[in-house]
Amino acid sequence: MEDVSQRSLATRFLGKDYDLPFGVAPMGMCNLIWPGSDKLLAEASRIHNIPVCLSSAASSSLEDMRQWAGDNAWFQLYVGQSVDASLEMVERAKRAGYQTLILTVDVPQVSRRPRDQKNGFDVPFRMGPKQLFDFATHPVWSLTSLVHGVPKPQNFRSEDGNVKFERRASRAGADWQFLDRLREIWPHHLIVKGVMSADDAVRIQRSGADAIYVSNHGGRQLDSAPSALSMLPLIRAAVGPDFPLIIDSGIRCGEDVVKALALGADLVMLGRPILYALGAQGRIGLNALIRFFAEDMSLAMAQVGVCNVDGISKNILHVPAGAIDERPGTSLHIASKQA
Repeated sequence: MEDVSQRSLATRFLGKDYDLPFGVAPMGMCNLIWPGSDKLLAEASRIHNIPVCLSSAASSSLEDMRQWAGDNAWFQLYVGQSVDASLEMVERAKRAGYQTLILTVDVPQVSRRPRDQKNGFDVPFRMGPKQLFDFATHPVWSLTSLVHGVPKPQNFRSEDGNVKFERRASRAGADWQFLDRLREIWPHHLIVKGVMSADDAVRIQRSGADAIYVSNHGGRQLDSAPSALSMLPLIRAAVGPDFPLIIDSGIRCGEDVVKALALGADLVMLGRPILYALGAQGRIGLNALIRFFAEDMSLAMAQVGVCNVDGISKNILHVPAGAIDERPGTSLHIASKQA
């Protein structure tokens, strides 16, 4: 019976005001989904005033994304192939004017990813009978992609200007020593992504990172990993109530965003739903999805008597019996069986 006639989804994260408490997670090769997807994401980030994260493995350059999305653009760094090349990418991000850098640490080695193998997705791309059939039965996508050219990773260019991207190269260079070095040379906001351990979160917090990004990489790296949502309360308890936390993985609707905020996140990132919307309807689908997420969030907040993002807390949640670890010395833990 609270007055919820006036509700706001606005939030503030790392000193910047956003209109919504969610943004676009870093994803590689988005232009494969639909030509110009990265530019559409940048456009949407301006329209809705949300952050958009460009992956190192993106099909658009970090310089272009910064120009398209302005201060809403964040850059995500993989440390692969060579540390020197990765540091050069950091310098490029600095010169381009990025204010937020995300270091991804949960891919020391790319997993086998059976779904990619089943679908014939590999880098470099190889054409087979299944791919020919797929292209023939999706003529609009095929012809449009043909006109715009085959997307390539744009941020792994060699000195001669050619793209050189080794998808299965070790990314184990993102170790503790690299984090310390990165903190020394990067003067702006630094976020560490792929954290699923409370102990690691505390160590990252002490290293001087500005935020922690809780993620199991969309479940694509380790099948046995718990859900990111189940680890979020543990990490929140470990780093304290005020340290900035982001989460992605498994977010599929506006109510999921509310749940994540209630469990301790300050900002939520969307991955697969964004790509599904782009693949279905391009610009129209993308903007419709963002509006749907915002509407669902607002409606959920109304039902639980909350008028703004700051009012969302774990008090609005009902957790089934047996799903929480409440033993002495442990923090709130939603069991991974719910993943």
